[in-house]
Amino acid sequence: MSDHDRPLAERGRRDAPAAGRWLAGAGVTPALTLCSTATRARETWKLVAHELPKRPKTVYEERLYEASLGELIALINGVDDEVRDLMLVGHNPGIHALADALAGSADGDTAERMRRNSFPTCATAVLSLTSGGWKSVEHGVARLVAYWTPQD
Repeated sequence: MSDHDRPLAERGRRDAPAAGRWLAGAGVTPALTLCSTATRARETWKLVAHELPKRPKTVYEERLYEASLGELIALINGVDDEVRDLMLVGHNPGIHALADALAGSADGDTAERMRRNSFPTCATAVLSLTSGGWKSVEHGVARLVAYWTPQD
């Protein structure tokens, strides 16, 4: 079986609903979710979304699979600025690199925890743009306001 078609492991099936409950409890309500087409990412997103008070519009995006940092930023730059809150469901090392690169500042110890713990399965980083819209997303334009892992 190809990596793209690999199903979600038991740990992911356990952790994804917890990530959804954390997002719901933190009041994180994306208007749009871009989700990788990989089987395990789609399965993760379905389990997370089930825990949210309202399911956001979802677009399954092939470009998220094995995307580099530059490719992820280009993907975000293509999002319509009418979208207020965006969620990406993707893969490492790209997603971790993206969160780290965009975070020009951080609340409390969130940046240190993210760097120390890396980005395990179902890890979640919440970033807030400090200026501009999606088309102007580049290194350092966001504040890391929360970071969660299933071990938290």
